[in-house]
Parts: sequence; structure tokens; C-alpha cells
Amino acid sequence: MAWQTIQKCEPAVVPPHLPDYEAGYAAFGWDDVPVDGLPGGGLSIVHEAVDRWSTERADRVALRFLGKDGPGGGTRELSYADLAEQTCRFAAVLDGLGVAPGEVVVGLMGRHPELYVAILGTLRHGSVFCPLFSAFGPEPVKQRLLLGGATVLVTTPTLYRKKVAPIRAEVPGLRHVLLVGPGYERVADEPGVHDLQALLDAASAAPRLAATTPETPALLHFTSGTTGMPKGAVHVHAAVRAHHATARCVLDLHDDDVFWCTADPGWVTGTSYGVIAPLTCGVTVVVDELELDADRWYRILESEAVTVWYTAPTALRMLMKAGAERAKQHDLSALRLVLSVGEPLNPEVVVWGLEAFGLPVHDTWWQTETGAIMIANYASAQIRPGSMGRPVPGIEAALLARDEHGDPVLTAHGEPVLVTEPDTEGELALRAPWPSMMRAYLGMPERYAKAFVGGVPGTGWYRSGDLARRDADGWFWFVGRGDDVIKSAGHLIGPFEVESALMEHPAVAEAGVIGVPDPVAGEVVKAFVSLRAGHDPTPQLQRELLGFGRSRLGAAVAPRSIEFRDVLPRTRSGKIMRRLLKAQELGLPEGDLSTLEAGAEAAR
Repeated sequence: MAWQTIQKCEPAVVPPHLPDYEAGYAAFGWDDVPVDGLPGGGLSIVHEAVDRWSTERADRVALRFLGKDGPGGGTRELSYADLAEQTCRFAAVLDGLGVAPGEVVVGLMGRHPELYVAILGTLRHGSVFCPLFSAFGPEPVKQRLLLGGATVLVTTPTLYRKKVAPIRAEVPGLRHVLLVGPGYERVADEPGVHDLQALLDAASAAPRLAATTPETPALLHFTSGTTGMPKGAVHVHAAVRAHHATARCVLDLHDDDVFWCTADPGWVTGTSYGVIAPLTCGVTVVVDELELDADRWYRILESEAVTVWYTAPTALRMLMKAGAERAKQHDLSALRLVLSVGEPLNPEVVVWGLEAFGLPVHDTWWQTETGAIMIANYASAQIRPGSMGRPVPGIEAALLARDEHGDPVLTAHGEPVLVTEPDTEGELALRAPWPSMMRAYLGMPERYAKAFVGGVPGTGWYRSGDLARRDADGWFWFVGRGDDVIKSAGHLIGPFEVESALMEHPAVAEAGVIGVPDPVAGEVVKAFVSLRAGHDPTPQLQRELLGFGRSRLGAAVAPRSIEFRDVLPRTRSGKIMRRLLKAQELGLPEGDLSTLEAGAEAAR
């Protein structure tokens, strides 16, 4: 069933955007994206996300925050008018502190209203906002504060005491710390520490908006730090064109939608699609303070009448493990589109969506560096379970041929050789530029140049580092990260392919696949499996799964061994940590887990 094409679902309320993919793709131009812009050719993310709605939809709820008590308890709302006022106050606070446009403001906290005000208020001021994952330890926080040249930090007293105060002396450029929530009095005597609410209350709410251009830096997102220093991808205000376009054609947002993105605001998805993109459409955005809990999430989908839901494959697999019956206990009739982001989406999860919600799950692909969704499955089109989908309008995607070292194969004229044969693997690449493409790796010009074939920054083909194949109809299929691929007896095996095949077995909830050394084959495939409720990890089931894998994948690709685990190791955001599985298997030191987790978070 997982390989069958799923027909598009008929729209329950309004026709979907991009009703004809081929025609829409052919006719699209980035200049066609309906943005207001500013006088003199200027462009501002906060104007497109807030100010354009602050009159027309002044009383519409922009952000609805659900506190620890869940729906109906501890809920806070900000209308578009409220958001305009509060972000003007935050910009005034930065002015009052002597912060100059272009300086970096860092956010280190969970899903609290003040963080969202800080994000948009920073952009209104003309400064650069940098989100950090609140689960980082002191060392990753220090590293990013230093690399980003941060001058302002927005955080809570608890996070400040645990993660910033111990390293504060090593970050001399951090002039101001704006604290949110109780506990300010414990650190009030430390230099540069302020109570943000008090500053906001005293600040002017007079309208203000920095005169930013499309190329003015706006966002700084840090990527992986696994193999060295984390890279800071710089994005500009022009990115809002891609945010808005993909919010319409991929997320399929319409005027009356209620949208919920479960991504943490410390990562690029939580900023681009948890804040900016939906607000450019004038919709209501639901924000939940807590992390995944199956019953709580279903209650939120029901009570908030969520229409479009953007979540992660890991979360969906955990819900699948809990059983579709949990979903059927709730009225989810308002839900019309479910999308996935953050890692490849297993075919079985796509199909499970039909059982649980009456809707398939639509996968999307992008990275921190791309700034916005690049490849997707669309509300108006068929889904091929397991496929990443097709490029969004305005994006040209291709596969690069690679040599034995993983480098692009070049012609005599220095042009990359493109893979044109269907179902043949290559490195996924995107034709530069596009509006949300990173404009730099902060302080790393040589590394930035290497991200493009030919080494000319921002031109030619951007190298994603992901391996994929494209079928004869133009759908892309993820194979694996270039450094994750298992090389066994001359075969290149993508872990995702093996994991997805194993998950088709009714006993398997999740799987993590690695390559382990073998004297003959070089590497062989080993799978770590967690089981669904009602299944026991017996030798008989182990043999059954090994046979199932061979029947689905063939002997050359299937796992040679399977180990049962109650829980697979994950990053803080829920992704399976294959590298940690491999370290454990080989008896290698696991190292600092907070650093490993930080490095595994590079968003797609």
C-alpha cells in the first residue's frame, strides 16, 4: 500500500492554492508574490507579517498561546493590533538601550508570547534576530553568542542562571540581557540585566518601522556543529517572498485558517513557519507551550479547530505508536491538511494519516540554508508516499553526479554533470539564487563559497549535501545524507529506505539504521527497532523481521542484524540519532551529548 499513489483529497471548504501544478510552476515568478513593500523599493518582514493586517484585521487573533494548563486554561492572545503595538514597544526598548540597527538580538526561551514579540520587534527595529534552542547547554550557548556577535539576549531568569550566567564573562560583547517571567530579582544586580516587561510598559507604542531593503540582514540561524564550529546562515528581508509564497502554495493557507506549527521557535522552522509565513497570510496561529503529549495534542486540534497542521515525522510516528484510535476519540473534522517537516517522512506514516485523520500526510523538504520550503507535496495534487514531492514554483532542483570522494563531477568547462536518468542517485542541488537563500555563513566566506558548485558564492548550483533520486515523472525521493549513506559490497544504501521498509511491518513503531564494519563487505546494515504496543521482542520476531527486510529490500540492502530497543536515542527535537547508535555499537565515547544533540538539529 505504501507505494501506491494517494489521490488528492477534495477540499472541504475552499479550493486549494496551486490547483494545476504544472501550469502554476511554469507561470510563476518571484516578482509575482503579493507583498506590500515599502517606499523606494524597501521590504520588511514585520510589515508583511503584522502591519499590513493591523488595520484590516486589527481584532483578528494573530497568536493564541496555550499555557501548561492547555486549551481553556492559561490562554493568552495577541491580535494583529496588539502585535503591532507590542513590537513597536520592543523596538523602542532596543532604541532606549542604545542598540543600533544591524546588531544581533538572540532569543533563548520556549514558546512564550514575549519571544514572538521579540522576534518581530527586532525586525521592526532593523536588527537581526537569532533564535537558540532553549535545551542547549552553556557551552553551545556561549559558542553561538560569540559567533553571532550578540549584543542583546532575551531569556528567562531560570535559563539565564543555568546557561548564561556561568559563561557571561566569556561573552564580553553581550551588553544587555532582557528577562521574561518570575525570578528577575535574583539576578537584578548583575550588569546589563533588565526586566523586559517593565521596559515594555515604559516604552513608547508610537508606530515605527526601520527602512529596510530586500537585502538587509534579518535572521541568523545556526546549523550543525557536529563536525566543527556551527555555521551561522544569514537571511535577509527578501526571504519574506518565499515565506509567503510557500505559505499559500504548500501550507495552503486561506484567510480564515487556524494554523498550528509544532516546531520549537529555537529552530528555523519555528521561526519561518511558526511565526513569519502564517502571519503574512493574516491567519490565527496556535502556539502550545508544552512538548508532545498525544492526548493533549488531539485536544488542541479539536478545541482550537485547527485547519492546517505542520509537524514532524517523529511526532507523527509517536502518535502512530499510540494507535489511530486515540485520534478517533476526538472531533478533528476542522482539519483539512497535515504536513510534515524536519526529516524524511516514512511512507507508512503518510498512509497512517488516512487511518487516523482521514487525510494523508504531506511531506516537505528544505534546510536552514534554503530558508523556506523548496520541495513539497501539494494539497491540490496526488501524493506518492515516501516522496519528498516536487519543487515549489520558482525553484529549479536537479541531481549532481558525484565522484568516489563525494565531490561533483565537472565537465571540461567546469559545469556540473547533472543526473538525468530516472531513479538514479545524485546530490540534490538548487539553482541559485532565490529570495530566502542564505546570503552568507557568518564569518566563514570560504565555507559559504564551497556550498555552491564552482565556488562562486550565491551563484550556480547550491549543494544540499542530501542524496536523492528523481522518478520519471519528476517526483524526488530522499536517499540519505551524503555522510550517512552505508557503503556495503559496492552498494550505496540510504538508511531511510531501510527504516521505511521495516516500518511497514505491523510490529514496528520506529527503526534506526546504521552501517557497521565488516571485513568482506566493508559495512553491513544493522537496524535498531522499537515495537508497537502488544508486540514482544522475541527471537522469533527478530527472525521474522530479518526475513521481511530481505523480501522487501533484497539481500544486498536488507539488515543483517536487528536489535530491539525500548526507546531509540533522539535529539531534543525528536530525531533519531544514528551517529549515537553507531558510537554505542562500536564502543566509542559518546562525547558531550548536549553537543551531539545540538549538531544533529540542522533543519531540512
